Formats: sequence, structure tokens, C-alpha cells
Amino acid sequence: MRIVIAGGHGQIALRLERLLAARGDEVAGVIRRAEQADDLREAGAEPILCDLESASAEEVAAHLRGADAAVFAAGAGPGSGADRKHTVDRDAAILFADAAERAGVRRFVVVSSMGADPEHPGDEVFDVYLRAKGEADAYVRAHKSLDWTILRPGSLTNDAGKGLVRLEAHTGRGAIPRDDVAAVLAELVDTPATTGLTLELISGSTPVSVAVKSVAGN
Repeated sequence: MRIVIAGGHGQIALRLERLLAARGDEVAGVIRRAEQADDLREAGAEPILCDLESASAEEVAAHLRGADAAVFAAGAGPGSGADRKHTVDRDAAILFADAAERAGVRRFVVVSSMGADPEHPGDEVFDVYLRAKGEADAYVRAHKSLDWTILRPGSLTNDAGKGLVRLEAHTGRGAIPRDDVAAVLAELVDTPATTGLTLELISGSTPVSVAVKSVAGN
């Protein structure tokens, strides 16, 4: 498969790129700074220089043509303000979905956030983030031409992954290593039977491949 990942230099994306490249997939990551390119090459991914905050849908679609799947893993990051929650976490996700549709890429996986909700109340930056993620998720769900799956991890950690997770429509709050999020994403990309599902993810007791197979087709 050829898989294009938005937010290609992110912590989850770099882990995912290594996993996909190791299993023989052709991987490309969308980045906005040229100095990030070597890190992607080291992970086994082709760097694509494109700023999703300023590019048009057609420009992004040109990078997606010929791909078998697209993964939106971009994020403004914890140090960013409310404005970039809108321009990255919401608008860039919407742009990437539109571009995938234009490019004819059906398989579309989104890294969202537990608690994402377009109606989430509050005025703090994290409240804005959860609304932005929720609005992006709602937009993706409305795309009939995309075979979408939305993944909502719990609190992210840099602990070593154990490969044991809980993956369900509703898991309740919990933490999850980024290693394990990447492992689940790698399985989801390759499991179109999870199309149409919004899934929460935390650490658990089920091996990743078994957890994905158990929700597939539900």
C-alpha cells in the first residue's frame, strides 16, 4: 500500500511511519518545514513539503493521488493557542478530507481525541481544541465517498508500548503510549472493515491485532 500521513513529523506519525515502512508499505509524510525531512527519511518515509494551513485542496490532492490510504495525524500541539486549534486541528483535517475525496483516496483514518465534541462547552484552549476536533470528526463522517475510521486515544504517554489495548466505541478515560496508538493505526489502515467506526483507545489487556479484528464490521 501507499499511505500518506498528514502531520508527518508528529510523534505518533513518526512511529507509524516506521511501522508501515518496516512491513513493506510505501509511506509518505506531509510536513511544513524542510528541516524535518531527514527525520522522515530515517523513519522510512518520503517527505512531502506542504503547509496544510495555506495549501488549497487541489494542491493537497496532487500529493494524495495514487495513494491507497490517507491518515490525518496533524495537530497544532500543546503549546499552541486557540487560533491554531482551528487552523490545524479542524481546518487542516477538513482540507485533507476534501483533498482525499478529490484524489480518489477512499481509506481515510483520523487521529482525533477522546472527548472531541463540536458542542463541548468552555473557553479554555483545551475546550477550543475538543470542539475543533469534534467539528473535524463530524465533517469527515459526512463524507460518503470516504471509508473513514476515527480513532480517539486517551491521554498520550511516551512509555514503551506493550501492544495491549482496549479499543471500543466507549472505553472511559485512560492513558495510552504513543507506540500503541501507532500500532493500532497501522492495523486500522489495513482493516477497511472498521469503516464508519469512531473508536476510543486506552491501554488494556487485548493484543492490538485482536482488538482491531474484534471491532471490525461492528
